[in-house]
Amino acid sequence: MVWDLRGALLKKEEFESARLQNFEFRHRARTMRLLAERIGEDPQALAVETAEHDDEAILARLTEKHGDLAERYYECQREARAQLIAEIGDPTPHRLG
Repeated sequence: MVWDLRGALLKKEEFESARLQNFEFRHRARTMRLLAERIGEDPQALAVETAEHDDEAILARLTEKHGDLAERYYECQREARAQLIAEIGDPTPHRLG
């Protein structure tokens, strides 16, 4: 029996890509949920909106209503990342031994 290095590397790449995309989406949704709580919007609705629009479009719409949100947005991003790392671990790719 021969170990398939190419197959193992492809499987690792697929696994890591999926894991990082999962973390990225959760990060975006959590950021928007935290931001919504701070500005008085519906957190669930804003988190769901991340599946339909990019952050720039969402922020542009919110900025029209609430004014400049850049500092709050970055603050929520940092907090969301810290929360997710505490819950599911660091998204840094794992290296092969």
